[in-house]
Amino acid sequence: MSNENKFDKKLNIRITRPTTLAGVFGNLFGTFHRPASVSDLTERWDEIMGPDIASIAKLVAIKKTIDNKYSVVIKPANTALALQLSYANDEILRRINKYFGYPAISKITYKK
Repeated sequence: MSNENKFDKKLNIRITRPTTLAGVFGNLFGTFHRPASVSDLTERWDEIMGPDIASIAKLVAIKKTIDNKYSVVIKPANTALALQLSYANDEILRRINKYFGYPAISKITYKK
């Protein structure tokens, strides 16, 4: 392997590293199967949702509710997909709550 390829590989590794503190600690806690925080959900959205949902929906907000749970706001890639996502509501809740290890999310809303 040439020196140039080693340099490119190291550069690509640096570029793909997490850029937020939540992302850094999320990687550490992920080793122990513990998410760092709710903000970690934003960093790992694609991983948690999988390609089927992540390709058509993005997480845009997380809000704490009165009962100390969270409400998430999801924006579909286009408005026609909002109905399709609403049918997957239970699956989205299941994936998020599985990631946290407890029922952390109480409500999902869709932004058009």
